[in-house]
Amino acid sequence: MIFLYLFYTFCKIGLFGFGGGYAMLSMIQGEVVTRYNWVSASEFTDIIAISQMTPGPIGINSATYVGYTAVLNAGYNENWAIFGSCIATFAVVFPSFILMVIISRFFLKYQKHPVVEAVFKGLRPAVVGLLAAAALVLMNAENFSSYQIDLYQFIISIIIFLVTFIGTRKYKINPILMIILCGVAGFLLY
Repeated sequence: MIFLYLFYTFCKIGLFGFGGGYAMLSMIQGEVVTRYNWVSASEFTDIIAISQMTPGPIGINSATYVGYTAVLNAGYNENWAIFGSCIATFAVVFPSFILMVIISRFFLKYQKHPVVEAVFKGLRPAVVGLLAAAALVLMNAENFSSYQIDLYQFIISIIIFLVTFIGTRKYKINPILMIILCGVAGFLLY
């Protein structure tokens, strides 16, 4: 039964996940952690970290790892978990594939139409909102701790976040270099 729910859930996420993989993260978290409790918040944070480190889009990688972990957590063996990851991966890509086939037939013909332009202007704020929601999903106790649990870790996490934000935004430091520097700082300070 979990396989049908995985397919339905990730089809829905793939259909409404405008803005790419990072925009999908809040939707994935809402479904798999909050709604179905397939994975814990801590496991989801680990899934996001692994999805960022592996090649490929983060939304698809997350779906793959969530499918595997959800089926494994449901009590199935590893072979069924691999099948679950395949279902989740296929389901998150399937709506986009179908929509792209349909849209590509009509987009070139109607791309300058005022209605089409208005739809794309309307989607821009939604994409920004989804990306902001994804950032907020990652600003949780698993990543930042909390001042009640571990004040030192909380303060260090906030400082690393602010330095990274300012470094990439204001000083245009290469994000890969910032990731490496933050990893070293985290290793040395924790």
